[in-house]
Amino acid sequence: MNRFAVAFTGPSGSGKTTIVEKVAKILIATKEVAIIKNDPKDKAIFDVEGKDSYKFSQTGAEVVVTSPTRTTYFSKRHKELDEIIEMFNHFDILLVEGLKTLPLPRIAIFRDQIDESYLDCSEAIAIDESVDINKYKIPKEIDILNLNDTSEIINWIEKNAKEV
Repeated sequence: MNRFAVAFTGPSGSGKTTIVEKVAKILIATKEVAIIKNDPKDKAIFDVEGKDSYKFSQTGAEVVVTSPTRTTYFSKRHKELDEIIEMFNHFDILLVEGLKTLPLPRIAIFRDQIDESYLDCSEAIAIDESVDINKYKIPKEIDILNLNDTSEIINWIEKNAKEV
């Protein structure tokens, strides 16, 4: 089974989650899609305080909550990308939001302005009309994509995703 991955990066509020969601909704029609979301500030809330799964996860143990429609894994331990990938049984394409140090092809997402510090770790940038591209010196090897053209982004992913 060939499994491929691509990453999305960019400043907070740039639209990373929105584009990952749009891409996933289209790809899911023909592929098994997996998503990894990085939470660098550790602010995501995964369960409601007082519920059993919350109490279990607070122990520090590895916790799996299973039901007829889903399985949720809670971990208080850092996992490397290959360990996380192994947790997914089947997928065709993995979309990773964040984690700009991972060795994956990466699309940096920008609105209003480009943070040039992302250019060193990106193979493409996706921008909208709010960015004046002429104000920046974008390296020739970086592809420039239209943030509002999901099919263009998917085409880039299909050509550039890395087998994992």
